[in-house]
Amino acid sequence: MAAAHSTSDEYCVFGNPVEHSKSPWIHARFAQLTGQPLRYGKRLVAREGFAQAVSEFRAHGGKGCNVTVPFKFESPALATRLTARAQLAQAANTLRFDNDEVLGDNTDGVGLVNDIRHNAGLDLAGLDLLVVGAGGAASGLLGPLIGAVPRRITVVNRTHSKAAALIERHHALAEQMKVELQAAQLTQLHDSFDVVINATASSLAGDAVPVSARVLKPGALACDLMYGPAAQGFVEWAASNGAAARDGLGMLVEQAAESFLLWRGVRPPSAQVLAELRASLG
Repeated sequence: MAAAHSTSDEYCVFGNPVEHSKSPWIHARFAQLTGQPLRYGKRLVAREGFAQAVSEFRAHGGKGCNVTVPFKFESPALATRLTARAQLAQAANTLRFDNDEVLGDNTDGVGLVNDIRHNAGLDLAGLDLLVVGAGGAASGLLGPLIGAVPRRITVVNRTHSKAAALIERHHALAEQMKVELQAAQLTQLHDSFDVVINATASSLAGDAVPVSARVLKPGALACDLMYGPAAQGFVEWAASNGAAARDGLGMLVEQAAESFLLWRGVRPPSAQVLAELRASLG
């Protein structure tokens, strides 16, 4: 047993806070199911100590890491190469250490798209999408959502200029994919949508859902990026207004699966792990 442990590659998640993270459980289960020799831990980092913590982890043989709040916008500066989706997001939640190179990626958006496609069973092609929020969470989502080729994506934010800036950054990709992309103000949002994604911190703060129920088409899918008790208010709001409600647990597992694939070259059975995690959380 000790010999197997000593040959395991080491990964971790850096964050502040990080104690609540389910990533160690998820990656340990991925490793068990795929036979990959790895260990995965969580590391609390001081707000000013992120770069040093990553450098030390790498110097001691770490092979890669996940990055959560509040460090996703700092991590691209540590990479020698960024994937296209990390460049667009201007944020990275995954780093891979390859000898002298550090690859930075953002798996959040593709995790959400995979969860909607494979776990919720909804093809986004040709649909109308609403993304509520234009901060860090939304930054990682927009590129992969455009890549799923919906008909239209509207980004709404309390501060309109932030939504407009996010749209502008993704304009070329949207044009290439022939996806209509627009920013809207909360007070001027009158359309309804097939999919509504809450990328604000409203659920975490226990605040009311920041949009009216009129944004939901009959039978719409309403997704919150939070999970567990934090998402309960949004889930109840969506269900009471005739929508199919979905929390962020599937996205959490699917973005982890993309990180695992980037590190190990093996795609883990994410649907199985999601089912097990959901059951364990009751």
